[in-house]
Amino acid sequence: MADLCGKHALVTGGGTGVGAAIAVGLVNAGAVVTITGRREAPLQEMATAHPAINYVVCDVTDSDAVKTSCGKAAETTGPIHIVVANAGAAESKPFAKITGDDFRAMLEVNLLGVFNIWQAVQAQMVQADWGRLIAVASTAGLKGYGYVSAYCAAKHGVVGMTRSLALELARTGVTVNAVCPGYTETALLERTLKNIEKKTGMSREEAKKTLRRDNPQGRFILPAEIAETVLWLCGEGAKSVTGQAISISGGEV
Repeated sequence: MADLCGKHALVTGGGTGVGAAIAVGLVNAGAVVTITGRREAPLQEMATAHPAINYVVCDVTDSDAVKTSCGKAAETTGPIHIVVANAGAAESKPFAKITGDDFRAMLEVNLLGVFNIWQAVQAQMVQADWGRLIAVASTAGLKGYGYVSAYCAAKHGVVGMTRSLALELARTGVTVNAVCPGYTETALLERTLKNIEKKTGMSREEAKKTLRRDNPQGRFILPAEIAETVLWLCGEGAKSVTGQAISISGGEV
């Protein structure tokens, strides 16, 4: 495990699911962690359970709010060394029924949200000559899926931005990477399963089998697996790993 003692990590969408697993993993590796999200209750619950976790309520789509939140986090806990841009959302609709507002909403939370948080902290990381910028993207950033074209477009954008920024920062001590999980056991997966059941009449188990078919291992990804990949990217052993989109998908892509 990476030794992150003395490091301050910020995780967006850190109150639940994958973000919460990443935050706990970072704490266990010795980091102090600030989590952000739009809802205070889950953030507060995480901070109460883990003394090394602080929180700031923040909507990542609001660039001014992001800058303010990063300032508060740095003032409270010290300079930010690691940022994990995890906040995101997915909506399913046939392409013909997607509105401009639907499309913009997917871009704002899944792509602009990553841009906002990375831009708010990258200068201080460059100045310190050390930093880790990590995005939780998706296999939807590496391939297409039906009925989620706006989500796929946003996640492809995250992967492209990751590769571009990595080149800009290659001569610094800052690495930039994306992790791309397949279907993961989270509340988002539960919503997807319910949507499939409602629209197709499938049973819960049939819906699960449909989604698991994409994974050659025939299973869903666990949040802890994503957290472990993030921890590896934060360690010194990954200092030459930058500009990568790491698939966590059982061999899907």
